[in-house]
Amino acid sequence: MSFIVEQAGGLATTGTQRIMELQPTGLHQRCPVILGSRNEVERIVSYHLETQ
Repeated sequence: MSFIVEQAGGLATTGTQRIMELQPTGLHQRCPVILGSRNEVERIVSYHLETQ
């Protein structure tokens, strides 16, 4: 899904890194997912960076 969103001009992230850069370590591995338009996702990521 993140591949399709990014090809359409959007962004897919965990809040700290791109989902496409994740290296799976297990079959049922889970991670946070934020998908959407680039502007909206960048705004949410900025909120995460402010709280850290």
